[in-house]
Amino acid sequence: MGGQGHGGFMTQVDHATIQAYLETDYQVYGDCPFTLNIGKACAELSALHKTYHSSGSAFITAANPFSRLLDPVLNRERHISLARELAARGFPFIDGTGKHPSNLWPGEASFLVFGLTLEEARDLGRHYGQNAIVWNGAGAVPELILLR
Repeated sequence: MGGQGHGGFMTQVDHATIQAYLETDYQVYGDCPFTLNIGKACAELSALHKTYHSSGSAFITAANPFSRLLDPVLNRERHISLARELAARGFPFIDGTGKHPSNLWPGEASFLVFGLTLEEARDLGRHYGQNAIVWNGAGAVPELILLR
C-alpha cells in the first residue's frame, strides 16, 4: 500500500502510480507548445517564467481525483472549476494535458500555472483530490511533489 515517497515522507500513493507520474509527458499548449518531463530542465519553461515574471510554476489537474477514473463530463466540470478558481485568484495559466506514453490512461486536461508558491500549488492539488502535482522551481526542472 504506500511507501517512502519523494521528499522522504511516507506516502499513500503506490509505487506503480508514482512511476507512471514520473514517466508522464506534461504537454503545455499555447503559442509555442512544449513538453515537460520530470527531472529534465526545460528552456521553454524557463523563458515562460521570465515572460510571466515568475520564479516558479505548477502543472496541475483537477481530473480523476486520487487516480480514480471519473466520467469525462465530471472531469470537464472539475477542469472548468479549476480554471475559474485560478482566474479569480489572478494566476496566469496555460492549457495542457498530462499523458502517459503508453496511452493506457486517458490524458488529463491540466494547467501550467504561474505566480503561485509551492505551498499554494500543494493546496490547490489537495483541494482537487490529487495525489501529486508537478512543481517547476526557478531552475525550470520539473519535480514530482506527492501530496498524500
